[in-house]
Amino acid sequence: MSIVMKFGGSSVADAACMRQVASLVKAASAKAPLVVLSAMGKTTNGLFAAAKAAEAGDLPKALEGLAALAAAHRKSATDLFDGQLPQALDQAITEYFGELEMILRGVALLRELSPRSMDAVASFGERLSTLLFASFIGAPLADARKIMRTDAIYGEATPKPAAIKALAAQHIAPLLGPGKPVVIQGYIAGTEDGTTTTLGRGGSDYSAALFGAALGSEEVQIWTDVEGILTCDPRIVPEAKSVEELTFSEAAELAAFGAKVLHPATILPAVEANIPVTVRHTQRPEGLFTTIAPDTRSGRAVTALATRGPVTIVTVNSTRMLDQSGFLAKLFEIFRRYDVSVDLIATAEVSVSLTVEADAPLEALKRELSEFATVETSEGRAIIAVVGERMKATPGVSGRLFGALSGINVELISQGANEINLSIVVPQELANEALKRLHKALIEDAPC
Repeated sequence: MSIVMKFGGSSVADAACMRQVASLVKAASAKAPLVVLSAMGKTTNGLFAAAKAAEAGDLPKALEGLAALAAAHRKSATDLFDGQLPQALDQAITEYFGELEMILRGVALLRELSPRSMDAVASFGERLSTLLFASFIGAPLADARKIMRTDAIYGEATPKPAAIKALAAQHIAPLLGPGKPVVIQGYIAGTEDGTTTTLGRGGSDYSAALFGAALGSEEVQIWTDVEGILTCDPRIVPEAKSVEELTFSEAAELAAFGAKVLHPATILPAVEANIPVTVRHTQRPEGLFTTIAPDTRSGRAVTALATRGPVTIVTVNSTRMLDQSGFLAKLFEIFRRYDVSVDLIATAEVSVSLTVEADAPLEALKRELSEFATVETSEGRAIIAVVGERMKATPGVSGRLFGALSGINVELISQGANEINLSIVVPQELANEALKRLHKALIEDAPC
């Protein structure tokens, strides 16, 4: 059995951070860790900026950005090796940035940045971070583009789990063992014909879970800059604390409604493979952390709160809803046609209220919906999700919830089908106050 240790950009931002990661990998070496890395710091943003500058025809600006990235990586590499940069690593860094320069010159010449080219450019962030780290710890470096098999939808490719499992057995498993870590890139992937793809921004967590499922790992560790998943955003609620345990369902709900620690899709491969996921602080390895597993022993009704906004409430009123089949199908066909996702929904006899993202094409939606209903919209709202696996079996939660919100206008209430998420919508300017009150009533002062 092995474990997967995924480290985000802040965890590998410079030589000092990489040394800390190396110490964590060494401490876990008996568990045969597969080490999945993101790009260093803000590298991906820098690569995107350079590519956009090249697309606009500003090659000097693109090359200036590239030179800054090269200098930062070379400095980190030199610092890692105490000023004595190995010749092979020096040459590899030069070759990587030479290849990048060729791509950017081609983009500038054609004034065209296709999604395929953007994936090729973006992949260098993870390729460089893993090159430096694998060289530093003396571990084999696997190429995720040969293992993380996907379709050819560039920018947000869809993985092929069966192929990934077979390729991991071929390219990773023989190298992995107690005392023998292997380093690999997160986020990047490849098609069957060898073209580079990516899993979308934040996809390194997804990579880690997919690799864990493919290898049958005993744990997927997500190392970041917080001590696990918190009960609320600490910038809003300073009293927020780490959650010791979460179920997969709770984690998915929190991620979908605004928790920033996990990429929502991260949970899916782990759920299917029944692998626990832990979220840990890179600089505080002995500190608190969160375990996400199929079952939780927590006795609390409410586990955590999350918020997302701004959103818009769309309310559709029509007497045609009465005793008429197919009304909702007609309604949602319009949202489908405009590629608008619906988050929350609440229905009454002659009306439907739902929430959509702030950038939804409201005028077009209202125009079509108005052909068979009256439509009202309320912009500048926020969703607050109250999440807890035991909430459905604990009496009195809703009473405490609405008691805490006295004086705050709740405009929509929706409970998820799995009954572990009770979501409300309030004016966005009142969302922070609502979160503070709810956290105190449902978590800080809640009976254990």
